[in-house]
Amino acid sequence: MTGLLLISLLALVFKSCICEDWCYQSQMSCEQPCKGPAAWNEVNAVCGGNKQSPINIVTKKTKMDASLTAFKFTGYSELFTSNLKNNGQTVFLDIPLGATLSGGNLSNTYKAVQLDFHWGSSSSPGSEHTLDGDQYPMELHILHIKDKYITVDEALSDPTGQAILGFFFEESATENKEYRAFIAALTNVQDAESQTDLDISLNKLILSETKLRDYYRYEGSQTIPGCSETAIWTMFKEPIPLSTTQLAAFFNLKSKDGKPLVNTFRPVQPRKGRVVYRSHSGAAESAVVFSFTLVLLSVSTTLSCNQLY
Repeated sequence: MTGLLLISLLALVFKSCICEDWCYQSQMSCEQPCKGPAAWNEVNAVCGGNKQSPINIVTKKTKMDASLTAFKFTGYSELFTSNLKNNGQTVFLDIPLGATLSGGNLSNTYKAVQLDFHWGSSSSPGSEHTLDGDQYPMELHILHIKDKYITVDEALSDPTGQAILGFFFEESATENKEYRAFIAALTNVQDAESQTDLDISLNKLILSETKLRDYYRYEGSQTIPGCSETAIWTMFKEPIPLSTTQLAAFFNLKSKDGKPLVNTFRPVQPRKGRVVYRSHSGAAESAVVFSFTLVLLSVSTTLSCNQLY
């Protein structure tokens, strides 16, 4: 009888550390049981698929695609009011109807519906995607769905139903003034399940359009369960600057157990043969012209010198 009682107690303890809820590696504990990134496929089998995000972008293996032209951002400069929310895993903002995305070799117009952030900690970076193995301090995602759909769930049944824009952040010596309102709002959502009103425009949170011509494109997924593989990913090359103090405002947020909400990123996933394309921007053209000019000058100088002998 004692043996059966012991087995029952052990079973209860083991069960208490098992949960179908997903979480990030930094949030795993027996006090708050959840499944970390390595076990997300147990939450949803799709998370173990062949087109998972994020990935490490190896620049020398990317392929130039001349069809990856500039984007057309409509309504991005319009001010809107929404609720900034801390759900204990990230901070996110629902985007009212109005802002759309087209161009960039997208076959449809996509409407912006939500944005969220992924970050590290004061001692380690936390972007989801990496560039040549380098991880940035933070990453912003702006989720768009085809404009014919009403909800994200509808878009999940379409292989190209989602278009996600990803932006890296870098630490800057100076404050990014465009982010003042957003950083100030973070002080009102430090606790999990808290929210606050925020007046903002999408243009305030990204770089100017002239700095968004260099980007990478690949087929991927959502970076949280259910990991739906219906996303066209665009990762912009140039990072958004934030000061050390502004980045630290994210590290002060708290998870559901009251602990610091840090390292909120999914590790990079296998590329599994997928091709990553790069845009053919005016900047790249200028670099080629500049390099070609240097070669011509070098040849010209050599010929001139040879004519002296």
